[in-house]
Order: sequence, then C-alpha cells, then structure tokens
Amino acid sequence: MSLEIRRDLSICVRAPMRTSDREIQAFLKEKENWIGRHLAEMKMRAAAQKQIPKLTNAELRNLADRACRILPQKVAAYAAKMGVTYGRITIRNQKTRWGSCSAKGNLNFNCLLMLMPEDVVDYVVVHELCHRIEMNHSAAFWAQVGRIIPDYRSRKAWLKEHGAEIMARME
Repeated sequence: MSLEIRRDLSICVRAPMRTSDREIQAFLKEKENWIGRHLAEMKMRAAAQKQIPKLTNAELRNLADRACRILPQKVAAYAAKMGVTYGRITIRNQKTRWGSCSAKGNLNFNCLLMLMPEDVVDYVVVHELCHRIEMNHSAAFWAQVGRIIPDYRSRKAWLKEHGAEIMARME
C-alpha cells in the first residue's frame, strides 16, 4: 500500500483491489504520525507560497521571450550531442510541468525555467530529449540522462526542492 498527500491536502491510499477496509484503516493508523507531519509541512509550505510575489503578465511575456531565444539553442546543441531528432518546440507558462515530449517528438517547455539556474535548465532539456530514446522513466531512460549529465540527481533534487516555489509565482 502507498499514501499520497495531494496539493489540496486530501489523502489518497493506493492498495491492491482485495485489500479490506480494516487493513486500510490499520495502515492509516500506522502512518498517522507520518501523515500529520507531512500535512503540517504542506500547510506551512502552502502558506509560505501565498506570500511569494506573483509574476505580472509582462514578466511572464519576458520570460517566454527569453525562453524562445535560449531553449531552442540548448535543444539543438544537446540533440546533436545525443544523436536524436525532435519536432516543434513550444514555450508555455504551465502550472504543473517543466517540460514534456510527445510521441511525435514535439517538445514543450515551461517559460518559468528561465528563473532557474542554467544547469537545471540543461537537465530539463536533456530529460525531455532522452524521451526521444526512451518514452518512459525506466532505468534505461535514467542511464541515458546520466550519460549526458552525470550529476543529474543533484539537478533533479534542486528542481524538487525549489520547483514548487517557482511554480507558485504563476498561480
């Protein structure tokens, strides 16, 4: 069984189909302290994010313009290094994703990447281009990422630690 605390602070329990309500309740009771700690932490984080200044439309346009200049160059350079092709590149101001790669090879990037350190931006670009080789997050996928960016774990950790704060500037 597993637990997920969602953005709206609801709790989702994933369990095998034949798990009884009694087993689920016992699991929740066992995880009560963990749930309490994480709910409190998420509430504090949500309160802190409300204090973060929101980006204006003009600032978002400037970020998108910058992303339109910078990201295609990065994509072209890394794609050549990796020996992969790609389709269209689209820059958006998304609330939940930093980037994506479609089955047709089209790439989408969040303009908020321009608020991040360059090495983290490079990680996101390489991550999406690696989907041109592996359309999943398997061990083979991460091996491809690691081949291009050996320290990708620290960049991924930076994104996990600071990403929500950056996303909160757009909401």
